Amino acid sequence: MAKKGEERDMGMFFDGIIKSMPLFAKELVAGGVAGGLAKSVVAPLERVKILFQTRQAEFRSVGLFRSFEKIAKTEGIIGFYRGNGASVARIVPYAALHYMTYEQYRRWIIKRFPDIPRGPLLDLVAGSFAGGTAVLFTYPLDLVRTKLAYQVVGPSKINAIGVVNTEQVYRGILDCFSKTYKGSGLRGLYRGVAPSLYGIFPYSGLKFYCYEEMKRHVPREQKKNIIVNLACGSVAGLLGQTFTYPLDVVRRQMQVQRVLASNSPELKGTMETLIMIAKNQGWKQLFSGLSINYLKVVPSVAIGFTVYDMLKSTLRVPSHDEAVIEVVTNKRNTRTSSLHT
Repeated sequence: MAKKGEERDMGMFFDGIIKSMPLFAKELVAGGVAGGLAKSVVAPLERVKILFQTRQAEFRSVGLFRSFEKIAKTEGIIGFYRGNGASVARIVPYAALHYMTYEQYRRWIIKRFPDIPRGPLLDLVAGSFAGGTAVLFTYPLDLVRTKLAYQVVGPSKINAIGVVNTEQVYRGILDCFSKTYKGSGLRGLYRGVAPSLYGIFPYSGLKFYCYEEMKRHVPREQKKNIIVNLACGSVAGLLGQTFTYPLDVVRRQMQVQRVLASNSPELKGTMETLIMIAKNQGWKQLFSGLSINYLKVVPSVAIGFTVYDMLKSTLRVPSHDEAVIEVVTNKRNTRTSSLHT
C-alpha cells in the first residue's frame, strides 16, 4: 500500500510539473530529447559520412566497410563517436528550437491568416523558417562538430615519410571553439553558414511537409502507431535530403578549410565552392557519402519524428487539429465579443 501511495504521489508530482509548463517549454523538451536520441543512434554513420565528404582520397576510395575497419583499427570504438559530443551538444538545442519554432510559426500563421489552407504551403513555410532559425542559433556547434569529426587520430601523428602532419589538432569542444575564434573571429565560427541556410530552408520545409502530409492520409486509429510514424519519418527525411545534399557537401568542405594544409585552394562563396568542387573533384563528389546519408537519415529522421510525437503526447501538447480548432474558436469568440460591445 505504501509503495502504491508513493507511486501515486510521484505521478501527481509529475502531473503538476507538466501542467505548470508553458506550451513552448514542452515543445523544447520534446524536440531536444528526440534530436539527441536520434543523433546518437546514427553517430558512427555520421562520422564516416563526414570523412567521405572531406577526406575523399583516404576514405571514399576504400568504400564503406573498409572505412569502418580503418576507423576501428586506428581509433577503436571511440573513433566512431569522435565529434559526437559536439554533435549532441548542438543537436539538442537545434532540435529543440527546430521543433518548437515550427509549432510556433505554424500557430502564428494560422492565427494571423485563419483562412489559409492547412496543407503544403503552411508546412513548407513554417518548416523552412524553423530550420533557418535553428541554424542561426546553433551553427558554431555544427562547425566544431565537423572539425572534430574530420580529425583522424592514428597511432602516430607522423606520416610515412617522417614528416609531422601539418593539420590542426583539437583536444575537444572548448579547445576547438577557442582556436577557431582566435584564428578567424566570429566570422570563423560561421564559416559555411550560407550553404547551410540555402540547404535548410528547402530541406526543413520539405521534411515537415512530407511527414505531415503522409500522416494526414493515415487513419485516425493508426496515427499513434510507432511503425507508421517511423515509415512516414523515413520517407520525409529521404526526400528532403536528396534535393539538398550537394549543399551539405559544400558546407562541410568550407567548414574544414582552415583545418586543411595551407596549400589547399581557397574556398569562397557557396556557388563558387560548389563550382570548384564539381570542376576539381568531379560532380559525383557533390553526392559523396549520399548512400551513407540514406542509411543515416532513415533511422535519424524517423526516430526524431516518432520520439517527438510520443513526447508531445506524454507532455499533453495539443495536436495540430486541436490547435487549429482552438485558434478558430478564439477567433470566433473575439468576433462575437466585438459585435456585442
